[in-house]
Amino acid sequence: MAESPTQFFLQEVTTRVGPVALVTMDNGEEWQKPNVFGSAALASLRELVAQLGERQWSGLVLTGKPFVFAAGADLTEFPRMSTPDLARAAAVGGHEAFGAIRDLPFPTLAAINGAAVGGGLEIALHCDFRTIARSVRHIGFPEVFLGIIPGWGGTQLAPRLVGAAAAVELIVTNPLKQNRLVDAARAAELGLADALLDDVEFLDDSIEWLVRATEWPTPPREAVDLSDAAEICARARYAVDDAVHGVALAPYRALELIAGAAEWTIAEGYAAEEDALADLLPGPQAQAGVYAFDLIERRIRKGIGVPDAKPRRIERVGVVGAGLMATQLATLFLRRLEVPVVITDIDAGRAEEAVAAVRADLGKQVSRGRLAEGKARFLGTIVSGTTDTAAFAGCGLVIEAVFEEIAVKQEVFATLEAVVSEECLLVTNTSSLSVSEMAALLRHPERVVGMHFFNPVSVLPLVEVVRATSTDDTTLATAWDVTKKLGKRGVLVKDAPAFVVNRLLTRQSSVLMQALEKGNTFEETDEAALRIGIPMPPSALLAMVGPRVANHVLHTLHHAFPDRFPLSPTLENFANGEMEIVVTGDARQTVDELHAALLEALADEARHMLDEGVVSSAAEIDACLILGAGFPFFRGGLTRYLDESGASVRASGALLATA
Repeated sequence: MAESPTQFFLQEVTTRVGPVALVTMDNGEEWQKPNVFGSAALASLRELVAQLGERQWSGLVLTGKPFVFAAGADLTEFPRMSTPDLARAAAVGGHEAFGAIRDLPFPTLAAINGAAVGGGLEIALHCDFRTIARSVRHIGFPEVFLGIIPGWGGTQLAPRLVGAAAAVELIVTNPLKQNRLVDAARAAELGLADALLDDVEFLDDSIEWLVRATEWPTPPREAVDLSDAAEICARARYAVDDAVHGVALAPYRALELIAGAAEWTIAEGYAAEEDALADLLPGPQAQAGVYAFDLIERRIRKGIGVPDAKPRRIERVGVVGAGLMATQLATLFLRRLEVPVVITDIDAGRAEEAVAAVRADLGKQVSRGRLAEGKARFLGTIVSGTTDTAAFAGCGLVIEAVFEEIAVKQEVFATLEAVVSEECLLVTNTSSLSVSEMAALLRHPERVVGMHFFNPVSVLPLVEVVRATSTDDTTLATAWDVTKKLGKRGVLVKDAPAFVVNRLLTRQSSVLMQALEKGNTFEETDEAALRIGIPMPPSALLAMVGPRVANHVLHTLHHAFPDRFPLSPTLENFANGEMEIVVTGDARQTVDELHAALLEALADEARHMLDEGVVSSAAEIDACLILGAGFPFFRGGLTRYLDESGASVRASGALLATA
């Protein structure tokens, strides 16, 4: 069923300075389905502007339905923008509709009461003034993340309002950091808002703000000095090079537009935006970005394969281990679930350090304005550390994050089973080991499930939810429910060696390690991989993950699939602290050859995973790589890219996306 189009509703508000037009954007749906701007919405806006011209007004306040201002363009219309002319017409239509607000002969104010992203922020920039409710958490421009640019005035109005440096942060830098958005406090700090108002009576206070601006004529802020725009954008190109390595088109085009704002008139800038959208929107990167967005925001949220069972309520959480990952997990569960969290470790000092680290993180969140001081104090009182596993009594969920050794994890679960109730979920954060084997010796293996988080936990949103052989429906439904409450994106995967992300990354690493051992350099192997568009060179990823961990995963996969995952003497050296490459032959490849070999290996492994039923479709492989490894939106997902490159057919004779 198609979602209702956003409409612009007009209501007169009587004030001491005369009638104020209160305009509310509303698509008639619940807040989870935000206002978006498609062709019908822009037609409604044009009708509104015509209606406003029929009488005199003292001002206008534009706001959104409860909890949502507007979320930008209707992406469901993007696939129809298949030619430059169609894309240009869409850009022109937005410029004309929003420009009509900017040209109104009375003061206008955008009362940003909820999420304002993309075109939602652009329509607000066309108003003379802006107020923002303190609770708003999502403000920004995600377009570059999708492979396009803010094409309805954002690249021209934002620099004039907040300066080139802040515009680069909003339009380019943040989207390339996992599509980071800013909250109300940061938006005000950057200069996007004229006033930051409390949520209580926000709309009334915004109307009053406009009335006062009318009583004591307050001109809109003058455009800032953009004499440094060219220099700022030139410097930003280096950061973009580090992030996308010249592969993505949109961030570079966005920088050109921001720099141009210093020289162009508004009309010239809008024409440049229209040219950019005509070039980018029909292209493969933007269309791939739309596919990826729909996959992540719609399909994956549905919980493919999750049973329709009632999840258990979790009122106390235990974390086994006090290392970096365990501490991150404890912080996440505490912040999101707001239930008591107990951390155990065989070393009392490490347990105490973990608790201190969790509390320190709470303090950082307070200093950044993301957490109230009173809430932080409360949360700090309900996290504890101990060496006594008896403290897990009463927990509804205990997650282990100890050393990646099957015997160690089996021992942990056996100890836990003697302490916790029969309904308590026993969860492993293993990155590669068999969850079924961990549960095999327990009296109640049905309550064991995998929840594989990715490091850093606060950044990467993926959780691979692993169903073991004996996992029952209630356990799986509870793990899925907890994943959502943690603010993460779950993908249900089969209990198979290394699951999805680590299996593919290890296949990539295997190809590259063999190339090193046959004469290629790190620079060449990194370049071959970076051409895919991944955010980090494999050599840097290996350093971050740690050679010991990477080698452990390789051994797990070699045991399962020795032909495709040969052991690497070089990685073995690295894991043992010896940085010597073990040369096994002289068969150096060009970067082009190595890139092609890498794509074919990934296509081959993806085909094996689909044939084994590790996930139910190629789309879930795409989601895992996007959410867990930072695979770029502008590629549309790994399997789509492998299909388009021809690697899928070369590797297995068939496309992956049809699987």
